[in-house]
Amino acid sequence: MRLPRWSRQISRIRVFDLEDGRTLLRADMATTNDGGRVTKGLNGMTKGLGAIVTGSTSGIGLGIAEAFAGAGMDVMLNGFGDASEIEALRSRLAGTHGVTVGYHGADMTKPDDIDDLIKSAEQELGQVDVVVNNAGIQHVSPVDDFPTEKWNAIIAINLSSAFHTTRLALPAMKARGFGRVINVSSAHGLVASPFKSAYVAAKHGVLGLTKTVALECAESGVTVNAICPGYVLTPLVEAQIPDTARTRGISADEVVRDVMLAGQPTKRFVSVEEIGAFAVFLCSDGAASITGAALPIDGGWVAQ
Repeated sequence: MRLPRWSRQISRIRVFDLEDGRTLLRADMATTNDGGRVTKGLNGMTKGLGAIVTGSTSGIGLGIAEAFAGAGMDVMLNGFGDASEIEALRSRLAGTHGVTVGYHGADMTKPDDIDDLIKSAEQELGQVDVVVNNAGIQHVSPVDDFPTEKWNAIIAINLSSAFHTTRLALPAMKARGFGRVINVSSAHGLVASPFKSAYVAAKHGVLGLTKTVALECAESGVTVNAICPGYVLTPLVEAQIPDTARTRGISADEVVRDVMLAGQPTKRFVSVEEIGAFAVFLCSDGAASITGAALPIDGGWVAQ
């Protein structure tokens, strides 16, 4: 049996004969042929994987980047913010976890920027094994008053950017026989709320993209999944509170209690650490058969 390209250099192989007559090869360690860089091992290793996390200078994206670095993964950060603060963040993650951490300021509305992000990550990290499409923005308004420019920007960043990163990263993933695409959708990719037409449309679209690409890659060693968080207290969510209060004619405290957490049975915000840990698991070998899935982490919101 010919081993996939990405697992030809191994420290030990174990052979199992299955009841249906097939033979399973299990490797304890796998490396690429590009100078010994450690990559995906069949024992569930994440150490040494190269990951891009879009929108990772704050909020959910930063939580995922922190978790990846803690799991020994090299990370390319992306997002907007003060240059000195981003550099301090990059340096802290690299120093604390002993991994390579880069930064690229790609504007996720611009396909040319996204192309440069992928190329830069491949050069700096050695290869891109994992792409987390997390970049997102929000605007709250009734649909008949919804600004056209806000609609276009939300669709571009929350949906189209995931298409561009995925199409650009997939060829190398498929050639190596391993890859993980993790799309950060939302509970609003599964259900709707009023006054969020663009966001809900984009997040539903992300789930359609996730399922389609997962089927296209089903035999390639690449999995594609969507995490669907409930309300997480991030800068994006905090920014929604005054807009929602104004639109609904209620106080900020009432927005949190009666709108945001009303449908979340746990009555608490999901933490970025919980989402980060979930994303690390999806990169592991234990998640190899999970693909095309919309995975809620929402305190029971969509179970109702």
